Amino acid sequence: MKVIDHINSASKTLISFEILPPLKGKGIQSLYGHLDILAEFKPSFINVTYHRSEHVFKKRADGIFEKAVVRKRPGTESICAAIMNKYNVDTVPHLICGGFNINETEDALINLHYLGIDNVLVLRGDAAKNEANFEAEPGGHRYAIDLLKQVTNLNSGIYLEEDLKDSSKTKFCIGVAGYPEKHFEAPNMETDLKYLKAKVDGGADYIVTQMFFDNAKYFSFVKACREIGINVPIIPGLKPIYTKKQLTILPKTFHIDLPTPLSEAVAACKNDLDVEKIGQDWLLEQSKELKKAGVPVLHYYTLGRPQLVANVVRELV
Repeated sequence: MKVIDHINSASKTLISFEILPPLKGKGIQSLYGHLDILAEFKPSFINVTYHRSEHVFKKRADGIFEKAVVRKRPGTESICAAIMNKYNVDTVPHLICGGFNINETEDALINLHYLGIDNVLVLRGDAAKNEANFEAEPGGHRYAIDLLKQVTNLNSGIYLEEDLKDSSKTKFCIGVAGYPEKHFEAPNMETDLKYLKAKVDGGADYIVTQMFFDNAKYFSFVKACREIGINVPIIPGLKPIYTKKQLTILPKTFHIDLPTPLSEAVAACKNDLDVEKIGQDWLLEQSKELKKAGVPVLHYYTLGRPQLVANVVRELV
């Protein structure tokens, strides 16, 4: 079932989760242990992130370093299929520009279609760790809107090989990312919203936001979107804070602000167990306010803390 169909048929705010693929070398059971904690809430869908390959230099026996390509978290497509099979829940694989050329992207989409997966979250993705700025793969997409266009083309039966006859149409529901505090590369919020509207006009069915810790910024973002004609559902992305280190890591990595009352409360904690309690309480209050406002979905970035998220959701359902 498509995400947009879940939303349109719902009479209340839905619940969804986002997970990471296990690190290479870890079995699928490590993922199931994570999801078993969350399955009781019957999420409408589960997002599975995609992590691009990295270039590393490995020292050979002769002392010379050679460049190698590694993927630390492979398996997004197959993990989505495994989750659907085990938990009978819809999945949303992330689809990114980095690390793919357009032919590989088309093949990935065809594989998803064969697996019965009809949702994708279309993202540009981050720069590789050894790059200062995002660099497109040779023959790949540089911008999310170009990747989105490739998906919508397949939905219309338009493949890269234009001479294909009687080509099958895919039926992907397409999500895109939104940034209540502006994408860090955009010169201003107005420009960022213009780019977002272009993706919606180009066929995106819904928006899911970057994490935020101040609901006022989400509500302001939604209002600004509506004012320029973006009328698709806007799903808030939520994440618990659970370590003191995140006071600096989250703003630096995700280019977001932490509200002063939250940052002061975390800074005053004696240990990370105390931080978890603060983070859980903050997330619960955020969730209650957003649910009361009638948001379509509460989307939780679980990121290794399923029990903390479960404690919050249990108070809501």
